[in-house]
Amino acid sequence: AVKSPLIEVVAVADLIEDRAREAAAKYGIKTVYKQGRDLIRDSNVEAVVLAFPAATRTKYALQAFACGKHVLTEKPVAMNSREILRMIKARGNLVAACCSSRYEFLPSSGAARQFVASGALGPLRSVHCRVFAPAGPKPQNPPPTWRLIKAQNGGGILMNWGCYDLDYLLSITGWALRPRLVLAQTWGIPPQLAGNAAPGSDAETHVAALIRCDGDVAITYERGEYMAAQGEESWQIIGTLGSLRLTLGPTPDKKIYFNSANAEQGMQSKTIWEGQEDVFWHLVHGGPVTDFAAAILERRAPKTGLEQALMVQQISDAIYASASKGKAVAVK
Repeated sequence: AVKSPLIEVVAVADLIEDRAREAAAKYGIKTVYKQGRDLIRDSNVEAVVLAFPAATRTKYALQAFACGKHVLTEKPVAMNSREILRMIKARGNLVAACCSSRYEFLPSSGAARQFVASGALGPLRSVHCRVFAPAGPKPQNPPPTWRLIKAQNGGGILMNWGCYDLDYLLSITGWALRPRLVLAQTWGIPPQLAGNAAPGSDAETHVAALIRCDGDVAITYERGEYMAAQGEESWQIIGTLGSLRLTLGPTPDKKIYFNSANAEQGMQSKTIWEGQEDVFWHLVHGGPVTDFAAAILERRAPKTGLEQALMVQQISDAIYASASKGKAVAVK
């Protein structure tokens, strides 16, 4: 739960009514609905948070806009970019935000954004992410069914984590990159680990992509889970004059490194930001909601609105299309 003087939670809805009543009792929420449409029609509700699988988010977002409600969606915003375009068309002057912005609210993210904007990296060459999560033992509790089922979530790890990675890196570079062409491959869970995922899982657990952008900039992206590989985490923004080495989440003793090079000494590295960011998990969880409320009151755009979410989803759509067709495809 997010505590903010900007927000009053007045209603909750869940198809599992007992779960809704439990949440209402825990957080002191007066009104409980089983159907989301009834909550949306409540005249006491000014804004809604859509926190359920992606397959039905567009339906309820469109209903909310039609009723004059502002909308915050969990990530990913929708199943594909066509659905996001429908939301943009229906939104009007209402505020619509996405929770893929979670890591934008950390102090280190702001420092990295300012450093890139200063021009210290020179012309950008590549934006890089490579993250592997090794396979663990078989879980004792069944994993969520929606997480790796295309019909419910639009995809697998790319939809679950790619939106965070891409939002983080694209926001640090000022949302200035213009992706044009994608060559990608996806893979499902390794056969020997199939029992670690929910029955019926058909989405990818490993994705690799090369995304060519205007201005000779490339995004290289790879993320995998349930991996028969050592764990690895790397986020970098690389320019002609230097590069930034970053960490996505809040960690103790977090540092941002600036690497530069000259003819006399070659590459040199220095720390341009450091701090104890593990105390800022509340910004990761609460940042999108608080920013959403502030954007409504201040009549401004949120950190990640539908236009930014559309760019992330257009990249994701092109990755899936390239993997399916076995060739490079244009970003649409």
